[in-house]
Amino acid sequence: MSNNIIRVENLSKKYILNHQQDVKSKYKSFREVITNQAKSLANKLSSTRNESKGTLEEFWALKDISFDIQQGERVGIVGRNGAGKSTLLKLLSRITEPTNGRISIKGRVASLLEVGTGFHPELTGRENIFLNGAILGMSKAEIKRKFDEIVDFAEVEKFLDTPVKRYSSGMYVRLAFSVAAHLEPEILIVDEVLAVGDAQFQKKCLGKMQDVSQDEGRTVLFVSHNMDAIQRLCSQCIMLEKGRFITQGNTDSIVLRYLSTNLLKAAPRKWIDVSQASRIGSGEARFEKVQYSSLNQLADFQPYSEGPLEFLIDIVSDSARSLGSLGISLCDKLGNTLVNADSLAIGEVINLNKGSNIIKIKINSVYLNPGFYTVALWLADPLGNHIFDYVEAAFELEIINLNADGLGIRPHGDGVVLCKFELSQKVFEIVND
Repeated sequence: MSNNIIRVENLSKKYILNHQQDVKSKYKSFREVITNQAKSLANKLSSTRNESKGTLEEFWALKDISFDIQQGERVGIVGRNGAGKSTLLKLLSRITEPTNGRISIKGRVASLLEVGTGFHPELTGRENIFLNGAILGMSKAEIKRKFDEIVDFAEVEKFLDTPVKRYSSGMYVRLAFSVAAHLEPEILIVDEVLAVGDAQFQKKCLGKMQDVSQDEGRTVLFVSHNMDAIQRLCSQCIMLEKGRFITQGNTDSIVLRYLSTNLLKAAPRKWIDVSQASRIGSGEARFEKVQYSSLNQLADFQPYSEGPLEFLIDIVSDSARSLGSLGISLCDKLGNTLVNADSLAIGEVINLNKGSNIIKIKINSVYLNPGFYTVALWLADPLGNHIFDYVEAAFELEIINLNADGLGIRPHGDGVVLCKFELSQKVFEIVND
């Protein structure tokens, strides 16, 4: 008899994108709104689109996805931005309905897809625990039995009777995860939301998810861009690419395949086209091209340990705007951010004109050992909680060691961060007390 707790068969999700032809005015009169609503209703009734011919586009976020998940498995879902990971989790959580296909799920599902999922901002933490538990189908007695464990894990006892709208994002996610993990669902679904918490809390959450799966036999689905976390938690992985199922299998083999696909290796001082890279964000301002250089002709402008690293970034904006966060990161192959240069950290506001804008970011010294690193690009309005563009893996660059190149065999791993040290060959006298 099959032990499948989740079965997905030919699952597809389609969205209709409306590309406005006339964008000269974002604001419409009341009469225009009424007219447009009437036209929209007429289009639905007649199943025609005469009024906006050529402006509607079908976008398949997922296309013909099929897989099975066994009870008690810890399954990671990996893929670049735009692969369809979050859409899949929303379908499995019944937040949205599929266009085609079928999902069979045995048991209750608890999902944590964004900070404060299922929370009411005006209610206190205590009230939201009971509300969230009721949404998950728990009785009041079940919630009371788990209440103290939930509060202890979330570490929010002092703020339990405070409305959650006054919680920080970290407090939000601690309580939300604690409720989802402790109220005994058969299936726990967790998206990248854990990135909001600090490192200690993330480790705590990973440990709890392992306990939920190994000791209690429940199923965990986990989406993360951090391959180290995926490898530590998940025994199986599903890989998606541009809305399609690629493969399912052992975590180590899937992660290796994921890390080795579609990563552009770029040379210094040449414009790198990132306009077609996988990304998330509104696209109102977006990265088009990037180039990098160490500014050192003797190194053929290749970045090197302890040397400078300059980036020229071409950003295209659909209007003039100011942004609080423009960041460029160097990551290892597991997705861990090692270096992050973000305008937010130095309080710089980026002013963009409509059209193309060239921005320069210069890292004065790169304290990374030689090796290959992935470059990520980030553009956002942190105050408005709005992402304009995020390219998780734009391209790959190599950092070299000017002093050690050509000196023969080296160990396989030199670590990540360069350290300065001294070496002395003089003989030290040993003094016995």
